[in-house]
Amino acid sequence: MSEGPDGEGRLAATFQRLQATRRCALIPYITAGDPAAGPTVDVMEMLVDAGADVLELGIPFSDPLADGPTIQAAAWRALGVGVDVARVLDWTSEFSGLSDTPVVLFTYLNPVLRYGPQRFVRDARASGAAGLLITDLPLGEDTELEVTLASGGLDLVRLLAPTTPESRAGLILDAAQGFIYYISRTGVTGEREQLRRELAPEVEALRRRTDLPIAVGFGISSPDQAQAVASVADGVVVGSALVRTLAEEGVDSAGQLARRLRIAIDAAT
Repeated sequence: MSEGPDGEGRLAATFQRLQATRRCALIPYITAGDPAAGPTVDVMEMLVDAGADVLELGIPFSDPLADGPTIQAAAWRALGVGVDVARVLDWTSEFSGLSDTPVVLFTYLNPVLRYGPQRFVRDARASGAAGLLITDLPLGEDTELEVTLASGGLDLVRLLAPTTPESRAGLILDAAQGFIYYISRTGVTGEREQLRRELAPEVEALRRRTDLPIAVGFGISSPDQAQAVASVADGVVVGSALVRTLAEEGVDSAGQLARRLRIAIDAAT
């Protein structure tokens, strides 16, 4: 578990502070190195200034199967300018010297294996990262690797989906660290016009089974949707809408969107 100054996990401490004031976390996702390699740390700082409580920093990968066209394109652009794991960790370290906002590294398994799992965990911890989310490492798929990742000082965040069977959900909840990332719908990431009506009761049912904070992502793209999710969840993850805005309209417009999301989330709590 990644520890803060008081010995508590940094993600846990962040959610505890938010819950004490009845606030819901804004968790923006960006792809490291997109839209251009230089401004990544500037974008991270901008998001914190706009009200982000936790940042998800995506390590670009050539085959991001859980992601829709927007984040796929962002990954390809970042790879095209030479962004790799080492560079992402350098940016994480630079940001961590400027802010205590927790960073969760969002990645697929292949970049971790290529870098070396033990080396990756060591260097990610040294960079100041607080957590790790690997989209294509299901619980129990590689127990030895999971032990390496979970015992390296980073909170290993787990994904749960609406289609996860009850029995398996219990195992995932027992193994999760930091917070639960609940996928709002089946399919890949991407902006959607509407949230599923079943989302609220699903989150409420999940809350009865765990003391961990629950963050909801995949498909949340507007302030209205963020507000609706914030009324039932502990965190709101917004990715594709921010990634698209960064690429098409620039950092200032993405900052404006993040501020609108923050205002909407606060209005719900």
